[in-house]
Amino acid sequence: MFRPTGFADLAGRRVGIFGYGVEGRAAAARLADVAHLVLVDDHPERGPNVLVSSEGGLDALLHCDVVLKSPGIPRRRADVVDLDLHGVAVTSALNLWLHETDRARVVALTGTKGKSTTTALTSFFLHCLGQESLRLGNIGQPPYDPSIDTSKGWLVLEVSSFQCVDLDVAPGVVVVTSLGADHLDWHGSLAQYRDDKLSLTRAEGDHHTLVPDTATFHQIESELGGDLRYVASDTGHLAAALGLIGAHNNANVALALAAVGALTGISEDDVRDAVTAQAFTFEPLRGRLTLVASEEVDGATLRYVDDGLATSVLPTVAALEVFGDEPVALIAGGYDRGVDYEELASVLAARTQPTTVITMGDAGRRLATALRQHRADLSRHAASMLEAVQLARASLDAGGVVLLSPAAPSFDAYRNWEERSDDFTKIVHSLVGGAER
Repeated sequence: MFRPTGFADLAGRRVGIFGYGVEGRAAAARLADVAHLVLVDDHPERGPNVLVSSEGGLDALLHCDVVLKSPGIPRRRADVVDLDLHGVAVTSALNLWLHETDRARVVALTGTKGKSTTTALTSFFLHCLGQESLRLGNIGQPPYDPSIDTSKGWLVLEVSSFQCVDLDVAPGVVVVTSLGADHLDWHGSLAQYRDDKLSLTRAEGDHHTLVPDTATFHQIESELGGDLRYVASDTGHLAAALGLIGAHNNANVALALAAVGALTGISEDDVRDAVTAQAFTFEPLRGRLTLVASEEVDGATLRYVDDGLATSVLPTVAALEVFGDEPVALIAGGYDRGVDYEELASVLAARTQPTTVITMGDAGRRLATALRQHRADLSRHAASMLEAVQLARASLDAGGVVLLSPAAPSFDAYRNWEERSDDFTKIVHSLVGGAER
């Protein structure tokens, strides 16, 4: 079977682009003048030249030399496996890009939670050193997009578990920020999810692997590859100086310091000094424990916090820990992808401060069921974000935090997490009026 190891190998070939979203469009642009392209997507609205999978698209892919699969399409889906069985090589554009790139200039960051923040921190720390870097992958644009010049500087790449599966070479530095449960509908099981995510650490090529110094990672040491290093959480209050909320960000800061040290060869103490001097210029990511507004109600302070990037249980649990000493009205739920909500229900039921859970969507209904099993009658269901914010606000008559931390994707009602966070922010501002931003 023909196995390409770079875009150059596709010259003159018949190449299928399976999935015509952001990644598929970037791959098509990269190959527009190189290969004969067959564009296929599950959704008919993708474009006039895009074949629909169920309407002849899959048959067309069977006649391709190579198929570049977009991350959203599960690697073990029956139609993808069928391509393999018929001798069609299935890979990803990201994999081809890594094969052609100087991987010593690349750091790839993945994890159930913390990967976006740690990616942003790593890029910022490099800029503090006066060194050029690009934020790529899930946090930016696909690195193979022809409009992006990746020929110089450091390349800081956020990688999802979907993307890890298709990578058979590793960048110079691999960072795993955390390991929980996520995307079980895509991976099939918790064990498979973890194996898929950690596969990046075991990919070919010399590389450093950086993981938190926690019991979880020590227990799975046999599943980790590369030159392994356990990184202890930062104790120097740098996270606070950067405007980051929550103890978990001490681990993210430490991993970013270690990643920059591994990339550049500069001591972590020198990196810290450079970052400390410029920490006030860092802008935390939107949707990661971001204060949207606050207001005074009958002498009590009510804060509205957007943690919309928390689309799985682990980051929502971390967010609740941040506000452990305050009353909280949690807005959670959305698209149901089969995640187990027992851990989140247990954490909510064990809280000592007043707690209300406003659930949304099918995932919210399952969370409410899990809460009832703890004899915790904490939840009310909302049909819209407006209703959810109104219910949350009304439940905190003595002040506290209205926290959007969904522990579920947004695809049932929104195109993406940004749209959901934007809706939350707009509604909060309409209700609070001239409240402090």
